Amino acid sequence: MTAAAPALLSETISIPAQRRPMDLVTTPRRASAAYAVLNAVAALLILLLAAPVLIAVAIAVKLDGGPVFFRQTRVGHDGREFTMLKFRSMVVDAEAKLAALMEQNEGAGPLFKMTRDPRITRVGQIIRKFSIDELPQLFHVVGGTMALVGPRPALPREVELYCPMAKRRLEAKPGLTGLWQVSGRSNLGWDESIRLDAIYVATWTPVLDVKILVRTVGAVLRGGGAY
Repeated sequence: MTAAAPALLSETISIPAQRRPMDLVTTPRRASAAYAVLNAVAALLILLLAAPVLIAVAIAVKLDGGPVFFRQTRVGHDGREFTMLKFRSMVVDAEAKLAALMEQNEGAGPLFKMTRDPRITRVGQIIRKFSIDELPQLFHVVGGTMALVGPRPALPREVELYCPMAKRRLEAKPGLTGLWQVSGRSNLGWDESIRLDAIYVATWTPVLDVKILVRTVGAVLRGGGAY
């Protein structure tokens, strides 16, 4: 782990020490139906409040050329696949150009990351820095496919390479934000992000979600680790 992550876990999030090891085998606590409804209502309110921003970004992305939204298959709760929606932040043929960039991959494990990905558009650089491209995922929270807080929704090709620890991420709904996002985002290594998601699944409580949401505001405003 990086130095920032242990501080977050022990001081800010206050996860019990006995539940932090890598071999977390505890049965995850399940959110109630009422909590899922609360997530959906909160997401709907955020959508209404953020409507002017959503409209402005949609116009900016469209003027930058190509479709407004980017759709991609992701793996959610219990391994069920769904089509995730984001504001498009890359060139239209970004997926076709991925193979040519694999030698420059800076990510760990099955993740592909580049600090200066040439496929990112001018508008995309801004909306990715402040995670604005993720806002359309609020519609998934309203629909119940995602939650406000949870593990990162993974690509099918990533899930195929999952170790038993990583598979624990699928025991909860994927979220717009999560423990690893407020602990360093893309600056974290693969093992570190998996460990944090596994800890989240094993120690979940509504209070933990609230703490992560509060930390998310600061992480987004700083814009660090987002690329």
